[in-house]
Amino acid sequence: MSTLSTHVLDTAAGLPAEGIGVRLETRAGEPVDEGVTNADGRIGSLGGELGAGDYVLRFATEGVFFPEVVVVFTISDERHHHVPVLLSPYGYSTYRGS
Repeated sequence: MSTLSTHVLDTAAGLPAEGIGVRLETRAGEPVDEGVTNADGRIGSLGGELGAGDYVLRFATEGVFFPEVVVVFTISDERHHHVPVLLSPYGYSTYRGS
């Protein structure tokens, strides 16, 4: 089983993005967990222990940048996964963190 965390940064302001709603789903759209980023832009744990498979993170960024940022990723091993998102008014990016 694996664990998952996320971090959202507002790169235009150079600050963590506090108050962003995040929903974790299976690739089939079944809800797994949800949370809201804290003052440091983080959610330390989503979904508890996760099995191998494809997952979707939906970041509710409406009113901030884009209506929604969606990241689809695969868990294929038993380690901690960290999915950060960097936001700006002109784009966003993500990477597989540690």
